[in-house]
Amino acid sequence: MANTYLLRTLTSTGNRKLWTWSAWIKKALPDGADLGVFGLYEDGNNYFRIRYRSNQKLQVDNVEGSTTTMNLILSEQHRDISGWYNLVVRYDSAQSTDSNRVKIYVNGVQVTSFDTATYPSQNANTYFPVNALPLNVGRTTNNQYFDGSMSHIHFTDGYAYDASAFGSTDATTGEWKINTSPSVTYGTNGFFILKDGNSVTDQSGNSNDFTVGGGTLTKTEDNPSNVFSVWNSLANQGSVPLY
Repeated sequence: MANTYLLRTLTSTGNRKLWTWSAWIKKALPDGADLGVFGLYEDGNNYFRIRYRSNQKLQVDNVEGSTTTMNLILSEQHRDISGWYNLVVRYDSAQSTDSNRVKIYVNGVQVTSFDTATYPSQNANTYFPVNALPLNVGRTTNNQYFDGSMSHIHFTDGYAYDASAFGSTDATTGEWKINTSPSVTYGTNGFFILKDGNSVTDQSGNSNDFTVGGGTLTKTEDNPSNVFSVWNSLANQGSVPLY
């Protein structure tokens, strides 16, 4: 649902210079409003977020003390509502080359084309994970909610992984397929949720469980290993009746 989101208030500050986030998502709408995917929000001057802008271009940005320390907006549009996207964000600000400090992967392919590419300075922090502040899944700033489905959401605190940790290319079809049990180290604030159905219980072993912050979390059999077909909302049916 478009107003459903998950919530967890952090109990400690983690590694703000080194982490990885991965999720499988399926969008319900090809375009429209801004869609929040993941983020930590204190106020309008301090937040981190991963979201889709209204033009369906993914944005990863970080603001601290009203200063934008990172802002990456992909050039490509993600308008496909028939399949699942695997999104991976790898943050390692110790890297000497700015473009290596943040790497974004979509279905196993590293993104290299951006409309906006403001990389963090060397050894810069992100505004998460920060003690006593809430992590949101399916919502970001200004109550921007995600509309669609999510599955297999990972966060590794203090460890950087490429997309190959979370998926692989099928040798027959060439499609990016899910790794349901990745071999990763999660760190103190790390978590693995939505592994099976709509469970918000952390499967990483850390007991970093989430709660449903709003709306209703609904289980669906449509998942990255069993993709359901959908109507093509872009098709012009004209006056032809559908049966």
